[in-house]
Amino acid sequence: MFAKKSTNAINLISGISMVGVMVGSAALIIILSVFNGLEVTILNMFNTVTPEISIIPAKGKTFNPDTKYFNQLKDSKDVYSFTEVLQENALLKYNDKQAVGMVKGVSYDYLKNTKLDSTIKEGRFVLNNKSGYTSVIGSALQSYLNVNTVDPFTELEIYSPKKDIAANTLNPADDFVNKSIRVSGVFEVQQEFDNGIIVPLDFARTLLGEEENVSSIEIYLQPGVDVEKFQEEVAEKAGSAFEVRNRAQQNRSLYHILNTEKWAVYIILTFILIIAIFNIIGSLTMLVIDKVKDIAILSSLGASKSLIKRIFLLEGMMITMSGCVLGLIIGIIFYFIQHNFGIIKMGEDTLISSYPIGLKWKDFILVFFTVGIFSFLASALSSNLSVKNIEQINQSL
Repeated sequence: MFAKKSTNAINLISGISMVGVMVGSAALIIILSVFNGLEVTILNMFNTVTPEISIIPAKGKTFNPDTKYFNQLKDSKDVYSFTEVLQENALLKYNDKQAVGMVKGVSYDYLKNTKLDSTIKEGRFVLNNKSGYTSVIGSALQSYLNVNTVDPFTELEIYSPKKDIAANTLNPADDFVNKSIRVSGVFEVQQEFDNGIIVPLDFARTLLGEEENVSSIEIYLQPGVDVEKFQEEVAEKAGSAFEVRNRAQQNRSLYHILNTEKWAVYIILTFILIIAIFNIIGSLTMLVIDKVKDIAILSSLGASKSLIKRIFLLEGMMITMSGCVLGLIIGIIFYFIQHNFGIIKMGEDTLISSYPIGLKWKDFILVFFTVGIFSFLASALSSNLSVKNIEQINQSL
């Protein structure tokens, strides 16, 4: 591979081919690693408010959680927190501004989630104090309504339609339940969650007119408990009337987007890598022309066509796979630099200062096999030229 050729251009083209594969492999592993880091960061943000297990009704919007099995599940040693949730859209009003938002009523087990404080942008995550019920509002709603969390005199008003009551055309206000509550804090996770407000379950029951039913049950498990196994067990015992979802199933669109973007980038960079790999065809073609006499001598000594083809195939594989290995090494070096020093920065208005990055051994195997497969195809195509018209070459020599 490193031997001098009669034409220096052959060495130059081979070197360019190797560098191209090296750069392509390094770029591919670096980009995939950055996507891994972004995926972990985004999912961690969602996981602060997304339970490990969520139980919802298969049909309808609410169900009665006061059953024998759910009461047993609540006391299970595998369960860390068991939160009953009642949620519905409602009209929120603060001073002269109003907006529609999701009101989420939660039982007090919800506060066992130690990650909630990390979502607080302003105030505190408190749902009850000496003065009564309090709430925590999403940053998007707070910004739109201009809610002041330190104002003890102005409360947030929430309106919800009364159930099973015919519309009163004379006074439409009588068709709504109106409740007021103080805002103790502002949380910020993601736009999907930031357009809502979290209130105590008892407050939500009075507001929404639901004395027994809930919208869902959110469960966090004790450390070490197998989530998948626990999910299967609950789904089997709860029956077909309920859906038991893990975090991926609760955020299907998010997981789908993350995976789709990662594979789209992989496909695009793979096409660029293929172009770099197929430069080896030109290099090996020129090498075959340069080594015509050597091929004829090998053939005369009894070398079979398959042996001659294998020589050029192995040289092509050595050039490209050397570039691949060097590219993977560069990717690992970049990972440690970015992970420890954060040299590539994100925007100033972002939650994290530098791009997150994470390594997965599956990505290394994927890149290695991707380069290996296309290197084999390119080298095999070029090696066929080495035995083409070999009989005529022998006769001419």
